[in-house]
Amino acid sequence: MQPDTIQPSLEGARQSLSDHVAAKGAEIRAKHGPDIGWQELKRILADRECVRYPCELVFDASPLQTDEVAYPRPRGARPEDGFDLCIHPYFSVDASRVPLLALYQVVAINYGAFASPEDAEIFGAAVLGIPREEYYSELCEMADEISTGHLAGASGCACGSDSE
Repeated sequence: MQPDTIQPSLEGARQSLSDHVAAKGAEIRAKHGPDIGWQELKRILADRECVRYPCELVFDASPLQTDEVAYPRPRGARPEDGFDLCIHPYFSVDASRVPLLALYQVVAINYGAFASPEDAEIFGAAVLGIPREEYYSELCEMADEISTGHLAGASGCACGSDSE
């Protein structure tokens, strides 16, 4: 290694990914927005410039963990095999809220395990054109709606973020 070559740090790589997902989210909003509803979400999921791998939206709670609202279930061993983006059926009655849940999962589909919950929040907020804190709050409210502990006063939001 040459002395003037600098290896990127893990933190630098994470910041680079965060910057990239913010830019990508803004690009998707410019292309498919500004209002992102059910029809726009379907176009986003079909657009390989937005979602790298085949992805179909399904209302299916079977792969979800307790209190989980959405999950990108791989269809095979390779990302190229595609994903079923499973959304809790509770949300099927209000298609206008589905993009919030789906966009959060797109980051996992596009970037895999390296993407953090914060990256998913940054991306979703950028696509929707809202502040990250507002996006996070809306996700938590939706998680609370299906939470098994909600009636006992516990939050079902397990986003793993410290955005609040």
